[in-house]
Amino acid sequence: MRKQFPGPRILSLLLAVAWLLAAQTHALAQDKAAKIDELMKLYNNYQQFNGAVLVAENGKVIFKKGYGMANMEWNIPVETDTKFRLGSITKQFTSMLILQLVQEGKIKLEGKLTDYLPDYRKDTGDRITVHQLLNHTSGIPSYTGLPNFFQEISRNPYSVSDFIKKYASGDLEFEPGAKWNYNNSGYFLLGAIVERVSGKPYEQVLKERIFDPVGMKNTGYDHYDTILAKRAAGYEKRPGGFINAPYLDMSLPYAAGSLYSTVEDLYLWDQALYTDKLLSPELKESLFKPGLMNYAYGWVVRKAPLGAQGEPVAIIEHGGGINGFNTLLMRLPESKSLIVLLNNTGGTKLGEMSQKISAILFGKPYKLPPRDIADTLYNTAVEKDVQAAIKQYRELKATQKDAYDFSEPQLNTLGYRLMQMKRVKDALEIFKLNVEMFPQGFNAYDSLAEAYTENGDKNLAIQNYKKSLELNPRNTGAVEKLKKLEAAP
Repeated sequence: MRKQFPGPRILSLLLAVAWLLAAQTHALAQDKAAKIDELMKLYNNYQQFNGAVLVAENGKVIFKKGYGMANMEWNIPVETDTKFRLGSITKQFTSMLILQLVQEGKIKLEGKLTDYLPDYRKDTGDRITVHQLLNHTSGIPSYTGLPNFFQEISRNPYSVSDFIKKYASGDLEFEPGAKWNYNNSGYFLLGAIVERVSGKPYEQVLKERIFDPVGMKNTGYDHYDTILAKRAAGYEKRPGGFINAPYLDMSLPYAAGSLYSTVEDLYLWDQALYTDKLLSPELKESLFKPGLMNYAYGWVVRKAPLGAQGEPVAIIEHGGGINGFNTLLMRLPESKSLIVLLNNTGGTKLGEMSQKISAILFGKPYKLPPRDIADTLYNTAVEKDVQAAIKQYRELKATQKDAYDFSEPQLNTLGYRLMQMKRVKDALEIFKLNVEMFPQGFNAYDSLAEAYTENGDKNLAIQNYKKSLELNPRNTGAVEKLKKLEAAP
C-alpha cells in the first residue's frame, strides 16, 4: 500500500496549530518572567534581596537577572555572571565527588572514617561510616557550633590536618546513626577523604571531575587572595543599612562551604544531574535518597504542596549561608524546573522567595512580600526614642498586619543593632517586647539574657538563659554563657 501524506491544506493547518502552541508557550513564559521580575524588584526595593536570580522550566531558562550591587562602594551592579560565595551549596559537590570515588571502588559508603583517615582518633573514627558523614548522622560536633568559633577562630588559616585535629575530632554527641544533626565537621572530613583517596587537592579534584566536564568555567574554590573577576563583595544587612561582612578565612569552610559560582553555572550543574555524565543511575539514586530529616547526600529531598491546596511536588534543594552571603538552589525534577537565588547581603528570606517563584511557575496564588518592621522601628528609635518605636510596633501590628513582617527575628535584629550602638537599655526594652510577642521563642530569651549580661544584671541574665534552655536544651551557646555567669563571683 502506498503511504499517504497530508495534503497542502492539512499541512498548513498542522503548522498553524504548532505555531499557535509555540506562541502560547512563549507568551506564558514571558508572563511568568514578568511576575518573577515584579516580585524580585519588590524584594530588592525592600532591601531583602541583593543578588542574582535564575529560573528554568522544562529544562529551559525563562528568567535570569541581577538586582542591586555586587560592590556597593564602587556602585558595580550585579549581573548574571557575578560570582557569589555559595556556602553550604558546596556540600552537594563534595557528595558527588565521594560517590564518584564509590563508583570507582575507591571508597565504600559503609567504610569507616579511619579506613580513609588513619590518623583520626580510633575510639570514634572506627564507629563512623562515610554514609553517616554524608547525611549528618555521625554524631561528631560541628565546628561552627563552637561558642567562640566566629569570634576567635574563623579569621585564622589552618591546614586540613591541623584543623581536623583541633576542631573536627570532638567527643561524639550521640551514637553514630542514631540521630540527625547538621554538621559542617562531617563535610570537612569528607573533603579530607577525597584528598587522601585521590592524592590530589580537593579543589583540583572538583575541577577535573565536575567543573571541567560540565563546563562550569565560573565556579571554583574561593581564595581570598586570588584576583577573581566579577566577584561579589559580601555585606550584612542591619536596620539602618548595610555593613561590610566580617572576614572569614576560606580554609575553614573547605569542603563544607568554600565554593563560589554564578547562577548560570549552577544551571549547567542542574542540567548535568539529569544525565549520567557524572554518575551512574544507581548511585544517583543513592545521592537523592532521603534519610533522617529528609536529608540525602548534600541535598534536602522532600515533597511539599505549592499553594494552600496544591498537590505535593518533589523538591530537591539546599541552601547556604556564609559571611555576607545567602544562597539557595531549588530543583523541581518532575517539571525539570530550577530556581537559583544568590544573595550578597547576609541572611534573608530565600526560602520564602523560592516558594513564591514556584507558585508563579505552577500558576498558584501568592502574596507580595511585606516590609521589614525592624527598619521602620529603627528610624523611629533613632529620630525619637525606643518607647515611640514600641508604640509604633503595637499600632502597626493592629492596623497594618499584612504590610510588615512582624516575625521574631525582626525585633531580635533591632535589639542587637541598638546594642551595637551602646544603647543597651533601649535594646532591653526591644528584647522584652520580643519575649512578650514570642513567649515560646528560645532565642528571644537568649537575646534578652545577653542584654541583661551587658547591663550588669547577672540574676536576670541567668534567669533568662535558663528559660531559653528550658525551651531548647540544645542551645549550646546558652549553656556556656550560663556556666560563666554562675561561676562568676
